[in-house]
Amino acid sequence: MSAGLNRLPDIQLVAFDVDGVFTDGRIYIADDGTETKAFHTQDGFGVRRLLEAGVHAAVISGRNSAAVEKRMAELGVQHVILGCKDKVAAMQDLAASLAIELQSCAFVGDDIPDLALLDTAAESHDIDLVAVRAYRLARVREQMRRHGIPALV
Repeated sequence: MSAGLNRLPDIQLVAFDVDGVFTDGRIYIADDGTETKAFHTQDGFGVRRLLEAGVHAAVISGRNSAAVEKRMAELGVQHVILGCKDKVAAMQDLAASLAIELQSCAFVGDDIPDLALLDTAAESHDIDLVAVRAYRLARVREQMRRHGIPALV
């Protein structure tokens, strides 16, 4: 097992992309221009568990969305960065503002705009970047448990 995996319990900040991570990636736009998204309740439960454990949660998304602002407020996520053009800089700035080292941060993303921050997070933990499509998460959890790795996904 990589040395980086031993540090996962020391995570103090987890940042998430939104579209494709908290949602199925689809965006619904009504005739009047109103945008809606479908968020999964299990993701909300997981975010609340992170917050209850004392881990900061954040959203860093390239899109602006009132729906995201509302959902994150419901969950108690205080750090919501929308319309972001540079996710690496946003994560670095957020971590610095919270006095958290990058080695104590994690990021969950699913698309090309997330790759730079995913790479940065993986490098800070000395682990290989693992990209997984949502439908494979159950299998990943099973394999992690089988190998004694805490299932954080």
